[in-house]
Amino acid sequence: MCGIVGLYLKNDKYESKLGELFEPMLIAMTDRGPDSAGFAIYGDDVAEDWVKLTLRHPSDAFNWATFTDQLATALGCEADWMQNANVAVLKVKASESTVRDWIASNAEDVLVLSAGQSIEILKEVGLPENIASKFNLSGMKGSHIIGHTRMATESAVTMEGSHPFSTGSDLCLVHNGSLSNHNRLRDKLKREGITFETENDSEVAAGYLTWRLNNGDTLQGALENALKDLDGFFTFTIGTKDGFAVMRDPIACKPAVLAETEDYVAMASEYQALASLPGIENAKVWEPEPATFYIWERK
Repeated sequence: MCGIVGLYLKNDKYESKLGELFEPMLIAMTDRGPDSAGFAIYGDDVAEDWVKLTLRHPSDAFNWATFTDQLATALGCEADWMQNANVAVLKVKASESTVRDWIASNAEDVLVLSAGQSIEILKEVGLPENIASKFNLSGMKGSHIIGHTRMATESAVTMEGSHPFSTGSDLCLVHNGSLSNHNRLRDKLKREGITFETENDSEVAAGYLTWRLNNGDTLQGALENALKDLDGFFTFTIGTKDGFAVMRDPIACKPAVLAETEDYVAMASEYQALASLPGIENAKVWEPEPATFYIWERK
């Protein structure tokens, strides 16, 4: 079943309260996804010649300070980090590929959840309320955020299998539904250089969008091609550095609702998740049409 929520700020009025506004939205989707939950938040951008990675280690006792010092020394670059539970946000003045290669060779237990200039992904097994508390969601700031609560019906309940999935720089995707051709697509995308961490069909959808964007598509162009190449039923919410997008398949059997005011655009699988937002009583509220692209970008 699963639940999706997203909040995109059109100005800086609520940036300092983004997490505070988003937390009740995520928790409202508990009945749709009590197994695991996660969110991707955008903000605290690094400079063009830096990369920001969200890293996870299975142990809460992992020494991120030593890890960062070793990485910086080995690569001969500046690096900084901040810990959040058993996750660390690492900022490095180096290319993403260089940092990834070093981690793969020297810290194989460290999993890269996201990479880019803005994105941070935090996700875990458990109730959405507990996960929001673990990562102090209510205290987070940023420009936009998307989240997901999962009811695992086709695969194991694991952190790796929970959403969001990120397969490209500052790109992530959450998904409600099921794809029927993901195994064939996964094999094709692997040949094109896209890598995957799980067998989840949603990660294939994220990988597909990354592949299309890497080959020159705009976000809308990538979504147009996704309608042709992805078989199944789905509601997608996609996060990028500049904004977010919502798309449903041509049948649109999975629920979704959008709300827009002068200050924000919000999305959820059910209206109840939007009810706590400021000014929602005066918002334009509608159900997104099938096979239609809804995109908001700062640029």
